[in-house]
Amino acid sequence: MKKIDAPEKVIFMCDGKKCGRYNKSLRKCFKEELKEAGLKKDVDIVRMECTDNCKQAPVICLQPQNVWLAEVNEKGVKEIVNQYFIKE
Repeated sequence: MKKIDAPEKVIFMCDGKKCGRYNKSLRKCFKEELKEAGLKKDVDIVRMECTDNCKQAPVICLQPQNVWLAEVNEKGVKEIVNQYFIKE
């Protein structure tokens, strides 16, 4: 068994049928915002299977905080990064 060096902080993005429609642009926004905040190597973005929360698409999960957010849009990305990943 070999251990993989991976960031402790992760943004899981639901990749189900409905959430997946938003992922390309939302993922790009998160990548840009993380890079701008100097967190590119500290936070990973991972697609996950459908979470069965289609009525609230798109859905993301922030780890290690175990925070689930629904109806995430590009306008809220900066606030999410600032609130959950930037150390005060």
